[in-house]
Amino acid sequence: MKKKELQSGVSLFGRSMNLIEEDPLEEIFALNLGDFVSEHLISEDLVQRIGKSVKDKTQSLKNQLKELISIYSLDNTLCVLGFSSKEDYVIYNSIAKTIVQMLDLDACHIYLSKENAKGLDKTKNDLVLVGTSIEFKDDLYNHNIGYKLNDKSFISEAFMQKETIEAKNPKFSQRFKPFTALNEDKVKVLTAIPMHNNAQTVGVIVIESYSDRFFQDEYLRLIETTAMLFATSMVLQKMTDEASSLIEDSDAAESDLKHMRAELTALIGDLGDQQQLFVQRLAAAVDTKGQYKVSHSQNTASLARLICKNLGLNEKTTDLIYYAGLLQNIGKITLPETIFSHKGTLTPEEWTKLQNHPNVGINLLMNINFLSEVIPYIHYHKERWDGQGEPEGLRGNSIPLGSRIIAVADAFSAMTADRPYRKAMMKHQALDVMKKEAERKWDPVIIDALSEIISNF
Repeated sequence: MKKKELQSGVSLFGRSMNLIEEDPLEEIFALNLGDFVSEHLISEDLVQRIGKSVKDKTQSLKNQLKELISIYSLDNTLCVLGFSSKEDYVIYNSIAKTIVQMLDLDACHIYLSKENAKGLDKTKNDLVLVGTSIEFKDDLYNHNIGYKLNDKSFISEAFMQKETIEAKNPKFSQRFKPFTALNEDKVKVLTAIPMHNNAQTVGVIVIESYSDRFFQDEYLRLIETTAMLFATSMVLQKMTDEASSLIEDSDAAESDLKHMRAELTALIGDLGDQQQLFVQRLAAAVDTKGQYKVSHSQNTASLARLICKNLGLNEKTTDLIYYAGLLQNIGKITLPETIFSHKGTLTPEEWTKLQNHPNVGINLLMNINFLSEVIPYIHYHKERWDGQGEPEGLRGNSIPLGSRIIAVADAFSAMTADRPYRKAMMKHQALDVMKKEAERKWDPVIIDALSEIISNF
């Protein structure tokens, strides 16, 4: 899209000359899609298909709904709905265990509202435990763990109020009834985070610590964003099912089709915003765990963006490299914080864990569909220009350009930041070191771009 078109508010969809006459929502629909949907999902073919002349207004609305469903299916973040049996819900145990591993928590439990827990809804509880990090020897769901909304518990209040609730020593409060099967007699800090969006609340994520320390803000914000992604994704999945039924209904009213179009468009926009926020907060959590005194991931990403601009790369490629820069140390989120607080020599086992951390992060990113395009950039950012790097020993231009850019931005940002075990280098000192290693570690063209950028600071 040209800069002039962006300044005048014209989207790809707004260029169509075949919008249905006398329906201002058609143009709003077009502009919403242009503003909300990620650039890589917009194609000329899609523009033409939405904008083609259709005499039947009802059919046109149905066609637009089909396009919205198609867009969502391309960008589906979480497949967490449509379960009908106990076996299906094992995914929530995995999610809870991953959260515990990532953030050094002692326990995590996930509750869904009864209407969203199909297959587990033969219960008197309004909130049903669908997943936990705690190992059960028998069937978790036979324990019938959950809450009623009138229980006046921390969990039910978080659900009703759509607000995060933190409690220290909750066992001394009448709002906490510990489940011994969940080891909650050990809990000293509890935080209940509602899974909600503007449309509705679908459940609660509970994180617990057996020590007196509260959870760090960066970790808490990451869980809050994850909870919002869950809620939006679940509501969107429901709505796409409803839209599909509406498309098949030969008697569907035009007003219902327009309403569904507006709802789907808004939800897809919300999902895109939350995905972006998720990336930023995940990066902040990585920096916190790595004990950087400054935002290393943000600095790396920002510098990578400047390098892209200097090299004249297009907007889409620049954005992907920026996200890869934010997440290039993603693997560190699964390692214990004690590794990063060392001021002395790491043990061989600890060193191996650190050396392999990009591969751990790749596994996490592969499960987040909307980030799949950044995986190669992260995976190869430890390669060297001379072919002596990892993981595959790629050489020169065979290393993805995005990886070469991130490698330079990452190294420069690390050298110029204080760490627990050393002081930061001056920028000109770090640049001199990197210039000497050009054509061995780094792409010389990118080092030249970095030199131009630093000289202009």
